[in-house]
Amino acid sequence: MKIGIVAGGPEESLASLDLYQDEVDIWIAADAGAVYLLQNNLPIKVAIGDFDSISEEQRQLVKEKAENFRQYPDEKNETDLELAVETAINYQPASILLFGVTAGRLDHELANIQLLYRLLERGIDVTIIDRHNQLRMFHSGTYKIAAKPHELISFIPLSPAVKGLKLTGFYYPLDDYTLTWGSTRCISNQIIEDYGTFSFEDGILIMIKSME
Repeated sequence: MKIGIVAGGPEESLASLDLYQDEVDIWIAADAGAVYLLQNNLPIKVAIGDFDSISEEQRQLVKEKAENFRQYPDEKNETDLELAVETAINYQPASILLFGVTAGRLDHELANIQLLYRLLERGIDVTIIDRHNQLRMFHSGTYKIAAKPHELISFIPLSPAVKGLKLTGFYYPLDDYTLTWGSTRCISNQIIEDYGTFSFEDGILIMIKSME
């Protein structure tokens, strides 16, 4: 099962949700993300959050259209997105797509990226998607990826060091490289074959695909 979670990030940075309607089995909205789902005529399985960023008229419409509506008080320990993620985990998904979680408040954006680590530890494949970027997180291993023309691939360590990094099929290959915090060595690479392969022996690695 694949779940799409839509949060209330800036609309100008939101990916086109209709492009994913055929691959997402369940849509969950975090706060204002429910408005984006309604605008795209996508079904809302669960709408969750404090709904402090939408109007009362919008809140009533979401309450009417959502299969499940769960409103929380403004003062709570979790962000609306975290509540949505915990709800998604209950469905035992194989993968989760996160929309509307970047390009807004920087504190929220950093926390949202770190939220991927919790899901990675649970064995759930998660991708953050916005209009120009896709972000994923990986444990050590070997991975094969494809990319669109003119798509840039960057690798950033989440752990202090990512050891034994190897890149093949890339314009800038690497072999047995240690990527550490603060390094820009693996920014703006490109796949030059049908697919690229990356592998590493230890650490946690973030991969970002960006359109030029």
